[in-house]
Amino acid sequence: MAFKLGSSRTPAFNKGQVKSRLSFKQSDASIPGTPVLRKDLGKGILGEANNDGSIFISHKVEPGSDQEKHVLMHEMVHQTDMKIGKLAYNDNYIKWNGETYERKNGMINYNGEMIPEGSKEFPWEKMPWE
Repeated sequence: MAFKLGSSRTPAFNKGQVKSRLSFKQSDASIPGTPVLRKDLGKGILGEANNDGSIFISHKVEPGSDQEKHVLMHEMVHQTDMKIGKLAYNDNYIKWNGETYERKNGMINYNGEMIPEGSKEFPWEKMPWE
């Protein structure tokens, strides 16, 4: 028995807006299953991966830019690490591969030294492509 995909291009609806079926072009940052929200973040912070599965991107990052793509890829690595149990955090600690590191006032105690959050010295901030 043969299977044939329909060729109909009927409109699809999403949250009250008509969307073209089979159109993958999007003008905004979007990752299926991961809400991406623009927000004012702290000084020097371009993105945040949140425990609820969402990602914040700074309003200072230009939509559609290479910088936006880089920030999204970086934060998706953190989301993936959290989903598989490699990374966890709250206001008081960062847990990476079973090791817990104290977190306080924007600093993390890593190997006995207080280092600013987001530093490339942390193994969880090193990306596979860097």
